[in-house]
Amino acid sequence: MLHAIIMAGGSGTRFWPASRAALPKQLLALAGSRTLLQETSDRLVGLVPPERTLVVTSARLLDAARAQLPGLPAASFVGEPCKRDTAPCIGLAALLVSRHDPDAVMAVMPSDHVIGPIDRFQAALRQAAALVAATPGRLVTFGIRPTYPAESFGYIQQGVALPREPGDAPAHAVARFKEKPPATVAAEYLAAGTYLWNAGIFVWRADTILAALAARQPECLERLRTIVDAWDGPRRDEVFAAEFAAIRGISIDYAILEHAADVAVIEAPFSWDDLGGWSAVARQRGADGRGNTIVGRHLGIDTTGTIVQAADDHLVVTLGLEDMLVVHTPDATLVADRAHEEAVRKVVAELEQRGWHDWL
Repeated sequence: MLHAIIMAGGSGTRFWPASRAALPKQLLALAGSRTLLQETSDRLVGLVPPERTLVVTSARLLDAARAQLPGLPAASFVGEPCKRDTAPCIGLAALLVSRHDPDAVMAVMPSDHVIGPIDRFQAALRQAAALVAATPGRLVTFGIRPTYPAESFGYIQQGVALPREPGDAPAHAVARFKEKPPATVAAEYLAAGTYLWNAGIFVWRADTILAALAARQPECLERLRTIVDAWDGPRRDEVFAAEFAAIRGISIDYAILEHAADVAVIEAPFSWDDLGGWSAVARQRGADGRGNTIVGRHLGIDTTGTIVQAADDHLVVTLGLEDMLVVHTPDATLVADRAHEEAVRKVVAELEQRGWHDWL
């Protein structure tokens, strides 16, 4: 059966000051009226039932995640005691779903993407599940057709085309994975037409990914098995905290995908945005006639190309601004040139260094 694994443990530092440790970007309504986590869950309705959905998040976010997804059973939420990247997260999820479904197929996805329309997304997951059913040892990932030479995404080089049914999206064997490239190399990838952005969405059998972890990350898997062995006992939290902290953090790409013999990539038939920073809000919400994207109460005079994020009960007035970013929250306000948007994460690092934890 198909199970959905939603990875919801990110910090979203590039969305400071709206995104904080206690309420990171996946728990915010950045692209619409629903939070990113809620939208991720909404996309699974009719495809994967609540009892086969697992949300893996940070332990400190468990209560907030449960509050946002009241339709999921309590057992559908797992709170990691510390951050250890995606390979341990996915390995733990694979062990948990395998306890009750030895033939489980996992659809693994981040909780902070904007994807649409839902029917195309679900059709793509069904296509991926069919590829796995045809070749049980296969790992399937999704790629996005690049629209510009992005330096912030990993790339997937397409290999030989795979057979597909009428209506299916193009699918290829993966020739190789490429790291985030410099601008000149990204431009070459774009011109070649055989490279896709790595969307970080995967489909595979739980036993396949566990076998791959056993081969390449045996110590990690051993500790994860120790955690799951204690899952229903009184020492669960104690064992979870000790064993998970002892795991070396590593992404599933580095740990498994870049070394696997049979990886397929489906060119996503859906729209996709990973909401990497505040400019993504402008892409999703659109702009007015002067190029401004406004969320909240705002009075703009001679203001162009500016993003303003505030509450309805707080008036933000901008005068003579061009290509700026203004984010107001009850206890912190960010004013930045949009050209320096990527440096927002440096603000968080500086706050940490100064010990100003009330604003993290």
